[in-house]
Amino acid sequence: MKEVIVKIEGEDWKKALDKAFKKLNKEAKIDGFRPGKAPKEIYVKKYGMTNIYMEAAETCLNQAYEMMLEKNGDDIIVAQPEINVSAVTDEYVEFKFNLTLKPIVKLGKYKELGVKKDEVKVTKKEINEALKQMQEKYIENIDKEGKVEDGDIAIIDFEGFKDGVAFDGGKGKDYSLKIGSNTFIPGFEEQIIGMEKGEEKDINLSFPENYHVDELKGQPVIFKVKVKEIKEQQLPKLDKDFFDDLGMEGIDSKESLEQQLEENIKVRKEAEADNKYIDELLIAAAKNTEIDIPEVMINEEIDRIIKQYEENLKMQGITLEMFYQFTNSDEQALRDQMKEEATNRVTYRLMLEEIANKENIEITDEQAETEAANLATKYQMDKEEFLKLFGGLEMVKYDLKMRQAIEVLKK
Repeated sequence: MKEVIVKIEGEDWKKALDKAFKKLNKEAKIDGFRPGKAPKEIYVKKYGMTNIYMEAAETCLNQAYEMMLEKNGDDIIVAQPEINVSAVTDEYVEFKFNLTLKPIVKLGKYKELGVKKDEVKVTKKEINEALKQMQEKYIENIDKEGKVEDGDIAIIDFEGFKDGVAFDGGKGKDYSLKIGSNTFIPGFEEQIIGMEKGEEKDINLSFPENYHVDELKGQPVIFKVKVKEIKEQQLPKLDKDFFDDLGMEGIDSKESLEQQLEENIKVRKEAEADNKYIDELLIAAAKNTEIDIPEVMINEEIDRIIKQYEENLKMQGITLEMFYQFTNSDEQALRDQMKEEATNRVTYRLMLEEIANKENIEITDEQAETEAANLATKYQMDKEEFLKLFGGLEMVKYDLKMRQAIEVLKK
């Protein structure tokens, strides 16, 4: 931590005071004067100088910030400074900046860490499972005679009654229910099994004690159900029609599809193995590294993690407030949960930066431009649009530097 005092005085402060007074005077209500026309001494007599000082100080904040940066150009500031007005008079305003500086990183052993990357193998079982998943995307629902069995789809009409009275939300028509999906409350789907097309039946059961509707929690009800159709699901045959539907270039047989699936699985498992390898290298190197991380850096990292978490929830149609309700938690609980991950992220980032410095890793503008062009092509974006979203060329250079530092760990 470092404390820096910045004073703004003389003509700069006089102009700020005049500007502040003119602004506040326009908003003031003083008997006998139109807004903005009261003399300063009359304004001060009614309102005092404090609000003029504070308004003027806010006007000078950017100037003070720039002066602070000029004074401390050699320091690497790693978090937003805490800023306070430490003194204010007619002659000057004084700002106190509490700076968080980049901590000293003492590297230990970071090469030849004894970490080995997992060997990747693709089994026949994995290929078969992937093949079945692909077939399931084109599964067909075929009309079935006979009785409803587990795994079938029953097209039903139903209505629920409590004490002989229909309740809200308990009615459906031509509802497609897959038996075994556990879509309905426990016991409902099991009692559909064995019914035939056209059959009607009363299903007796009770709502769970934790059901979301208070009036129905733990209550016995009757569902009047009619099975209108029964369908069974059939996987498509591995024939020409199926391969045509896939539309995958060069895939025209079971063998060629299995070969492609094997390659896909291998690529995925290689990426997973590489990520695991990097994680284990970072953990091993961090054990040999000494860093006293300022709490403010960890809190800012928690802020970033939570913001990303919130964006991910939004994609599922869930707000952070809804998440707190569902999980019976609050912001502090989430921050506590994220603290370990945030601490690790900051530790690894500082450690990799120091490794990059020690190894003299430098990224040229040309290298960064080439990388930006490659990534823009990969994500099917214009290069300038990609740079804007990524944070600019300096961020590309930083990302490349960190990746090269990780390559040092691998060696």
